[in-house]
Amino acid sequence: MTYKNIKKRTFEIIQASKENDIASRIFDICLIVLILLNVCLVIADTFNLPLKVQKAFSYVETVSVIIFTIEYFLRIWTSDLLYPGKKRITAILKYIFSFLAIIDLLAILPFYLPFLITIDLRVLRMLRIIRLFRVFKINRYTNALVSIVKVFKNKQSELLSSIFVVLLLMIVASVLMYGVENKAQPEVFRNAFDALWWALATLTTVGYGDIYPITVLGKILSAVIAILGIGLVAVPTGIISAGFMENMNKSQECESEKIKYCPYCGKELKDFS
Repeated sequence: MTYKNIKKRTFEIIQASKENDIASRIFDICLIVLILLNVCLVIADTFNLPLKVQKAFSYVETVSVIIFTIEYFLRIWTSDLLYPGKKRITAILKYIFSFLAIIDLLAILPFYLPFLITIDLRVLRMLRIIRLFRVFKINRYTNALVSIVKVFKNKQSELLSSIFVVLLLMIVASVLMYGVENKAQPEVFRNAFDALWWALATLTTVGYGDIYPITVLGKILSAVIAILGIGLVAVPTGIISAGFMENMNKSQECESEKIKYCPYCGKELKDFS
């Protein structure tokens, strides 16, 4: 196997997998499992765990960072295949300064620069799932009697995406807030789950007031999360409403055109006279 073939095959494996590429699919699945495992470790690290458990977590962390580092450099190595119309140096620079590459770098920097980064940014690894996230095709509408099920089914891609973004923001906000407020009020922000409760109340604009930041950085972060929550939490409702409107419009088009079969769902129209 030549150098070019090895490079091309490596590029195919580390990119989003195709249906017939088993190796790439296995790579995607393993990477997702590793990402989720690391997110769980970040949350678990906020608790007082036995020394043996902490040592085991450190081994998992080391192995994970090594894998993420290798993946990061493999993506730099194959960046000219990602941007085939550009020179190699230009392609490398374009990838390095891309959003996903910056997230990849933030995923490994906390391990190599522990004394320069005081806030635990390892939770940002979860953002790497965006690369593997697939857009679902919208299915055809079915019978109008099951419009609720139909709308949720046809809008499952958008709903899953919006819910995923909201949950992702909650997790990132909770870990960041824990890192900011834990020293100032350790009895309130005891672990990431306490901060997650704050993130839930803030993003949904409920604001119970039982847990809140007192530091300047914490207040700024809280304001940013609250503003983001106003828009993000309303997204799923808007998607469902848009789905019902599309369903109604398509049903009206079927009736107004007076055709025997619906062009959207393929059902026979009983009254087309």
